[in-house]
Amino acid sequence: MSHLRTRLKKTIEIKQMITMYYFEFGKEYVYQGEKHDFWEFLYVDKGEIEVFADDRRLHLEQGSIVFHKPNEFHRFHANRVKAPNVIVMTFDCDSPAMKHFHNLAIRLEADERNLLASIIEEGTHAFGFPFRYPLRDHRLTNGPIGSEQMIKLYLEMFLIRLLRRVRTPTSDSLLPSMVKEKSDEAVVKSIVRYLEERVGSPVTLGDISDSLHLSKTRLKELFKKGTGLTIMEYFAKLRIEKAKLLIREQPNNFTEIAGMTGFGSVHYFSKAFKKATGMNPSEYARSVKGRLKSQG
Repeated sequence: MSHLRTRLKKTIEIKQMITMYYFEFGKEYVYQGEKHDFWEFLYVDKGEIEVFADDRRLHLEQGSIVFHKPNEFHRFHANRVKAPNVIVMTFDCDSPAMKHFHNLAIRLEADERNLLASIIEEGTHAFGFPFRYPLRDHRLTNGPIGSEQMIKLYLEMFLIRLLRRVRTPTSDSLLPSMVKEKSDEAVVKSIVRYLEERVGSPVTLGDISDSLHLSKTRLKELFKKGTGLTIMEYFAKLRIEKAKLLIREQPNNFTEIAGMTGFGSVHYFSKAFKKATGMNPSEYARSVKGRLKSQG
């Protein structure tokens, strides 16, 4: 007996990756611009930037993404106030559905940010980090199996998820499960906001529990589900990211930065910073200056 097969339709298919970068720029950074015959998107993970694309000028804040279609001239610069962290990816895709990404600039939602984070995570498994061009010359051989394919799959999922949002009107009637999901997301955002406001102070689960009127168990459960990290892991990462930002913005010495990010001493700060980044604060500061000289 012959069985009929159904070929699955592909709305978006990524043919090849060209570049994948996670940049940590200084607040004075200026990128002079380029154009190329493939797709690019630029996502602001921290800070703010000004983007110029052909005749458009866009102000992108943290959490926003912009797409550049093939052969569109584009450039950007930091705003001289906040040092930005930026994700840039370029890829080949000739799927007709990509027309909906022409001139698209949008703020990402939580699940979209999680997919983007998954792409970067798989990228670090597949290629040496920090990512360099061409990617194929920096493949890793000891990472989890299928990492390169996971990059492709996550990227396609990310684009399809965005496509659904820009193509489908928001419904006024939400299912109960969707309402609960929104509520859970709001709790996670409240915890993140609480931590961000106290990055230079000691914080305990009890403090957060009292402030948000939720049990410690519930807080831990929702936060781990929403971010993939424990609250204290996230807080430690937040403190290091704040320290990196302060180093790039340059007005403070390391002792001052240690105090501003809640570390008891500059020695403890330096030790924690090196454990998190692989560099001590001085080495990181020199690497930032080196990137500015080579890219400015």
